[in-house]
Amino acid sequence: MRCVAARDEAAFGKLYDRYAAICLGFMLRILHNRAEAEDVLQEVYLQIWQQASNYDIARGRAITWILTIARSRALDRLRKIDVRDRTVTAVTHEQSIRGANTTAIDDCLNLENAEIVHAALNGISEKQRQTLILAYYEGLTQTQIAERLDEPLGTIKTRMRNGLLKLHGLLAAKLGNEINR
Repeated sequence: MRCVAARDEAAFGKLYDRYAAICLGFMLRILHNRAEAEDVLQEVYLQIWQQASNYDIARGRAITWILTIARSRALDRLRKIDVRDRTVTAVTHEQSIRGANTTAIDDCLNLENAEIVHAALNGISEKQRQTLILAYYEGLTQTQIAERLDEPLGTIKTRMRNGLLKLHGLLAAKLGNEINR
């Protein structure tokens, strides 16, 4: 692991060869989908390459550290899959209820609501907007957002909470104005 932390590609290759099959099997038991597990395996080894210096031999063996990362990434992916599946189910259900009876009025209302939301998003800070977009449009967890933005998890949680509160206020004000017209 010290060699990997020192960016030794040969050592990284040996680490991959030694533990990748174990990791893949472990993640298959969590995800029940080989393609997803293989995709997550790439994420795991990217994280190992980037964070090898964080490995502490005093806290356990390398395989334990690697499997902890693998478990975390697999569970994150499982949550993302669950969100994606629930969204598809909800949209499919809504479409089946609406059927072919979509009217021009429905389309106009949906477009108007989307414009209101986009306008409200422009009313919050760039960092809050970026965090909310990653969470709600890309389906990332707070942990994934923290990693992608290289920010502490607590900062991301606070930014999301404050952004949602401000967004709620902006939407309430806008919808209140629309109702009073």
